[in-house]
Amino acid sequence: MKEDLIKQKVQGWIVSMSLLILIGKFIAFFLTNSVGILTDAMESIVNVIAGLISFLSLRYAAKPKDKEHPFGHGKIELISASIEGLLIMIAGGMIIYEGIRRLFEPATIGKLDIGIAVVAVAGLINYVMGWYSIKMGKKYDSIALVAGGKHLQSDTYSTIGLVTGLSLLYFTGLGWIDSALALIFGSIIVVTGILILRKTIANLMDKADGEVLRKMLGVISAVRKPEWIDVHNMKVIKYGSYLFVDCDLTLPWFYNIEEGHNACEELRSLLSAKYSDRLLVTIHSDPCLEKHCEHCLMADCKYRKTQYIAALNLTLEELTASDEEHNEKHS
Repeated sequence: MKEDLIKQKVQGWIVSMSLLILIGKFIAFFLTNSVGILTDAMESIVNVIAGLISFLSLRYAAKPKDKEHPFGHGKIELISASIEGLLIMIAGGMIIYEGIRRLFEPATIGKLDIGIAVVAVAGLINYVMGWYSIKMGKKYDSIALVAGGKHLQSDTYSTIGLVTGLSLLYFTGLGWIDSALALIFGSIIVVTGILILRKTIANLMDKADGEVLRKMLGVISAVRKPEWIDVHNMKVIKYGSYLFVDCDLTLPWFYNIEEGHNACEELRSLLSAKYSDRLLVTIHSDPCLEKHCEHCLMADCKYRKTQYIAALNLTLEELTASDEEHNEKHS
């Protein structure tokens, strides 16, 4: 699929640039012997390793469905993002350890002007790469690209503070500033890893995605047909770039099989049009009951039992209500 190739291309470009940045930062560290710069260099190691893992996961996720994987291979992106989160936390812990060690065993620091320049340029490149990765990840619903982009941007934010701290060290000569920078930014890196892990674990557990459901609600509300008496019991599961949607559509009880099928197909087509070929929809049709008459928009219904009062407003709560909750609410 073209989208999968685009994602792989983006990730390959990011890995290549991250490798060049890694080399530059370690050159800066060997020139300066600054543990603050070492924190940046170590995080770049994580960037490269995590980038390679993401690249491999995107290639695997692009494989088509098969008998062993009927929903595709998209979940590998979540595993990739989880590994990245763990690597970030480990790198942060190592940086904190080195910062504490340097407090008790100070080291001679030199050529900070070169180190500051290298770190600043690397931070700017990381921000641009992160912005592009997040943009493409959101466009093609890739959690691996979004997670990688957020990691790169968090690296940039820490770089701003690092450059500020190294500048203070350069002008004041206070050695403890170098260790303090390592402790501060090592902690920030650990928190970044924890946030990525929380997001990926939620997706691995198939936690309901409120943003996706709200988009679905907006699409249905905008194109709602009179015979769609209500839509409920909607569940959405994400597998990489793919969305698997299941819902119930209440239709007039007197519809024959062909009419019911056509109504379901119309809803499926309208939803699919918003998500290209990344959406797979299963719709179960329910017959309307007498209690639905007061909300039914079919003005020419000759089987109406009670007078029409008002249309049933579709809300997120209505859309996701189970059959039991739906029946209890409208009984």
